[in-house]
Amino acid sequence: MGRDDLYITVPSSFRCPISLDVMKSPVSLCTGVTYDRSSIQRWLDCGNNTCPATMQVLHSKDFVPNHTLQRLIQIWSNSAQTRPESEFRFSSITCSQVLRLIDEISSLANPDNEFECFLKLLCFASESPENTKFLAENEAFVQTLIRRMDNVHTNFESVEAVVKILQLILRSHDDRGMLQAKFLKTGETDSLSAMARILERCGSDTRMAIANIVETIASDAESKIAVVENQELLQELLRALNSDAESNEIDAFLSCFVSISNPKRNKIKLVRAGLVKELGKLLTRPNCNAELAFKLLELLSGSSEGRIAISEDPNCLGRVVQKLLKVPNSANEHGVALIWSLCYWFRDQRAKEAVTKSNGLTKFLLLMQSNCSPGVKQMCGDLLRIFRVSSKSCLSSYDTKTTHIMPF
Repeated sequence: MGRDDLYITVPSSFRCPISLDVMKSPVSLCTGVTYDRSSIQRWLDCGNNTCPATMQVLHSKDFVPNHTLQRLIQIWSNSAQTRPESEFRFSSITCSQVLRLIDEISSLANPDNEFECFLKLLCFASESPENTKFLAENEAFVQTLIRRMDNVHTNFESVEAVVKILQLILRSHDDRGMLQAKFLKTGETDSLSAMARILERCGSDTRMAIANIVETIASDAESKIAVVENQELLQELLRALNSDAESNEIDAFLSCFVSISNPKRNKIKLVRAGLVKELGKLLTRPNCNAELAFKLLELLSGSSEGRIAISEDPNCLGRVVQKLLKVPNSANEHGVALIWSLCYWFRDQRAKEAVTKSNGLTKFLLLMQSNCSPGVKQMCGDLLRIFRVSSKSCLSSYDTKTTHIMPF
């Protein structure tokens, strides 16, 4: 296949993974996969609780309209109706046409046509990894995209398209370190602050794209620190957790926070900025992603400030205990590790009181009889040994070496 043959008649991203037809009303599940609304609704109405494409168990059956994709499909459809199929090349443009579009954008020869140019490039990038890589190899174009993120007050629709193109490029590029450097050292453009300003007013799909971009570029300690040190961006990331957004958008930001929480100085700064408080609120939501929330709390407990904030929060530990056994084993592991760290390793009295009040001892007993990992069983045994000393319930005499639970 030649470089000018990188196109298909119908972009694969326009087809529903279930029906294989062009989507009329694209919606995204919490797994990030997009389906036609009618197809995925039928799937869920039949009692299925998994994502058809990935077979991941759905922690939430909510879905979010993918407005950008719907708009692209509409433009593509309108163009297809007005041109013979042999001439149709709107989204499936050739590489030589892509280069002309890039030149047009870079030269600002026709700024009024900028949004349509970016839409065409977005369609081109979404068709295949080869197309995305073709764009990523053009370093000058990538630099232009990063600079365009700062045009929030001029053509915001173009900015949103730019963010989505950058997300695709970052996902597929072999040398992410090079792209990371371009984001963090872009001369006159502060790309992190630019993303903060975009977050203030963009739609759900663009917000998720920015969360993914931040997570991708924060691949080492230096870049993670740079993200957290940017006060504008940190405030907007925290605000995202405090919003009424759908679960898959919240999940994207939780995953982003997990990725930037590793350096100790970041843990301290995130706790002082109020991340534990926001997680405490999130845990009160029935569709909260327990695995990501527990994992993030476990990471934050690696600092003394984090442990104090978690123990003092009225929701955190109580909600963690309540959700144990009701969530996947991977989430149980993070939840038990968090409680073990606070109650057993650091012997935090406030944490122990919160766990006792939430009937944590019963949960530890049940977990020990479940199919959890040996590490979780060991931690549950450690917790039972320290709680049995002060417990006034019948559980105080429970022998952690037994292999059954006595009836109550």
